[in-house]
Amino acid sequence: MNPKVKNALEWGYCIIIAIVISLLVKNFVGTPTIVKQRSMYPTLKPDERLILNRLAVTFHKDIKRGDIITFEAPSVPKIDAKDADMSNPVAVYNNEPKGWIKRFIYYGLEWGKITYIKRVIALPGEHIEIKDNKVFINGNEYHESYLNPSVVTTDLGGEFTDLIVPKGYVFAMGDNRPESTDCRSFGCVPISKIEGIVAFRFWPLNKWGNPDKK
Repeated sequence: MNPKVKNALEWGYCIIIAIVISLLVKNFVGTPTIVKQRSMYPTLKPDERLILNRLAVTFHKDIKRGDIITFEAPSVPKIDAKDADMSNPVAVYNNEPKGWIKRFIYYGLEWGKITYIKRVIALPGEHIEIKDNKVFINGNEYHESYLNPSVVTTDLGGEFTDLIVPKGYVFAMGDNRPESTDCRSFGCVPISKIEGIVAFRFWPLNKWGNPDKK
């Protein structure tokens, strides 16, 4: 074989292997992400950089209450009262790409994919109720020390404020309750749609570490 062709092929193999490894790490181990919106303020602010732990999702480890998660945005960000099925209070996902190429672009490269970042409040089988500007889980008031003292939790005009979280789902909300589009509006999120758990914040440097650490 011509040495130049052989050299080019070797470089090509190396590049392909590097791309495959980087995609595997990104999708199944961990990846950086940037906060874009204010729905998790003051815990997280726009332009802060985070590392997502995807190992927990990859190995199907239990999601815990209080975890800050990222997940694929539902197809319908707000379900109206006439369309809300309270016997199955779950988010709608009907934008599944067709064909393996489109699926790879959407799920592998995550091009065109919208992601939300919220906090897990209620777990499968739990009864969550939002009333009197408070959150109740299984009838007990849930105290959230990470919230801004001035923040109260209202229904935000959403339909999903008194429900049993179905098996395989979680109920999540943003810490900035007045400015967060979350499960109150679109229903419970499938655990299968969770992309990662926030491991730590690495930017800005003076806030390095656990976002919930005061």
